Amino acid sequence: MKGKWAAGIEPRNFTWVFRDKLAVSERPGGSTMVHRKVRRDEELLWLKHTGITRIVSVLPPAAVETADSVGISNANYPLMIGGDLPVVLAQCYQDLADSLERGDVTLLHGDEVSDRLLGVVIGYLMWSGRVTSLPMAISSVERLFRRSLGPEGRLIVQELPVRGDH
Repeated sequence: MKGKWAAGIEPRNFTWVFRDKLAVSERPGGSTMVHRKVRRDEELLWLKHTGITRIVSVLPPAAVETADSVGISNANYPLMIGGDLPVVLAQCYQDLADSLERGDVTLLHGDEVSDRLLGVVIGYLMWSGRVTSLPMAISSVERLFRRSLGPEGRLIVQELPVRGDH
């Protein structure tokens, strides 16, 4: 592969939460309705060239393709409203904390950058103690992603586990 595509293509809505440490984007290859294997491969290549070493997904396992083919480790924490959401969130947040502590450059993704995914980011900021005020965490994420948090994101935030409850 040569030319401008040699380094792949950036996933849609790719945003750094913490520069060169934690990023968010939609699922590599696009959301379910527009998912394409070629695009997924190109986006995984771009993520690898960008320095991403770990991908954490909040999708059901059947919806996630492995990034092992390009040498990126991955984990899956499916967020199902009505399931044991606080337990899954605590596991996800602990994985993110462990990944960052190890020095992994981590991508957190859902099918798209939705209210739910923004709720997960807000929850992680609170759970990790990086932000101590919920209004400040919401405001920071809304500014970063240039959109307001909707009801589904607020539902995720309401399920915020207490650190150590896992």
